[in-house]
Amino acid sequence: MIVTIDGPAGAGKSSAARELARRLGFRFLDTGAMYRAVTLAAKERGLDLADAESLAQLVREIRIELVDDRVLVDGRDVTKEIRTYDITVSIQHAADNPAVRAQLVQWQREAAEGVSVVTEGRDQATVVFPNAECKIFLTADESERAQRRYLDLQARGEDVCYDDVLAAQHARDERDCTRAVGALRKADDAIEVSTSGMSPDEVVAHLEEIVRSKMP
Repeated sequence: MIVTIDGPAGAGKSSAARELARRLGFRFLDTGAMYRAVTLAAKERGLDLADAESLAQLVREIRIELVDDRVLVDGRDVTKEIRTYDITVSIQHAADNPAVRAQLVQWQREAAEGVSVVTEGRDQATVVFPNAECKIFLTADESERAQRRYLDLQARGEDVCYDDVLAAQHARDERDCTRAVGALRKADDAIEVSTSGMSPDEVVAHLEEIVRSKMP
């Protein structure tokens, strides 16, 4: 069974999807982490992120894997490095690159072959797994999403201010909804869930109810 969870940044997709997968005994695919990993690899190699062909060549040379809660680039654990604010505000170059998206979609489909998965991102229900048995669109108020991201970055030791996080999130929302490939869009058959005012446990419990109602 494939469960997709799409939605804007800061809606709580990653944490909810990870816990939901644990409760269901499914594999968890954090697809956003894969785009972050491409961005990190490009920065470490000193590539111009605006050079589309350089990024396209990069994904032909590296291998990104999701292993349990870890993200690996050519076997190296980059789980912590990809979560910095610098990566967050630079990820659009990888996300907007058709060649990068095509390669990552291939890896995501390979990871889901023969297993039950909970996968989260922007285009999981509309592009990667259009035939998924359960599709969820997770969202929340813009200010609440920004506050969550701000607190998460602070907890990681990042020196950021809320207004900057909110502005960056707003710009990212605009890019996510208007990009030529893999744009953020609610699938016609997706169930929309707003996490505003809900605790993480309440969100996961609600999602679990939805998924179990869709199980054969």
